[in-house]
Amino acid sequence: MGRRWTSVPGLILGALVLVGSVPIWLPISLLIDLVRGKFRCPTARLLAFAVMWAWVEVAGVLTSGLFWAAGQRRNHRIHYSLQRWWAARLMTALKWTTGLTLRVEGVEALRPGPVLLFARHASLADSLVSAYVTTSLARLNPRYVLKKELLIDPCLDVVGNRLPNHFLDREAADSAPELRALEDLVAPLDEHGVGVIFPEGTRANPKKRERSLDRIAASFPARAERLRELRHLLPPRTAGAAAMLRGNPNADVVMAWHVGFEGLDTFGGILRAIESHVAPIRLSLRRVDRSSIPRSEVDDMEAFVQWIDSEWLRMDREVDLALIERSSHG
Repeated sequence: MGRRWTSVPGLILGALVLVGSVPIWLPISLLIDLVRGKFRCPTARLLAFAVMWAWVEVAGVLTSGLFWAAGQRRNHRIHYSLQRWWAARLMTALKWTTGLTLRVEGVEALRPGPVLLFARHASLADSLVSAYVTTSLARLNPRYVLKKELLIDPCLDVVGNRLPNHFLDREAADSAPELRALEDLVAPLDEHGVGVIFPEGTRANPKKRERSLDRIAASFPARAERLRELRHLLPPRTAGAAAMLRGNPNADVVMAWHVGFEGLDTFGGILRAIESHVAPIRLSLRRVDRSSIPRSEVDDMEAFVQWIDSEWLRMDREVDLALIERSSHG
């Protein structure tokens, strides 16, 4: 709660400053872009998105405050409606300001629930895109596994903690309570529910991939050798995905990958993506029937690990082909 006394006023102040300083930052950013030969004006576009993001966040926080004042803090239905509105508005803002658009293939794979969405993690926008697809396109109520560091975002902090999500402590000395929390998180999922996790645990890049493979090799050399074929994804962390499968024995799995967000984990990468963007962001979803997934019990994990590794290697190959196709059309 204490962090909100800083983050919420900081958000409102930042939104006011961004709007009030438009006459300053807009011509300066346009001049910088044009002098550098960046004729799509990526700096100006990104700042314009920052303005819209800030005010969507402010609207979300203020609306959640009204819900609290009306005694509706525990009303999941209206908070899911707010989440749906938030994600849709931010996707619209992304399109209007940066020109980035989204093409979704296989959204029908998400319905009916219960399903568990195992998604590739490559950019700062992954949580937003998955929220938009699950809430606006599939009309499902997601339950997220997110790192606790994201609680610095005040809207995610307030609304995210009122909805059934789990903010994971990745530095916890004892992982058992965290894994039990994931089991409990997805146990109540019904035909309208989806549990969402990013099994890689962090945004992928070559250095992280090599470090991850080296750590795996220290204990499981055969697995590391198997996963050295990965070119784009990180090796999946199996414990969280397995816990979610144990938590809901009826849920199918939906595998999700996307291309077009590569490099969007740094400020420079975002600017380059806006400048060079041509094709839509492509998101692909594929459903895996639960009967084909090995048991994920703690004492019987070997077959499950081999299964998720094979799915990750397949996803990596699909991403590679999609990137080649994207490059040929770019």
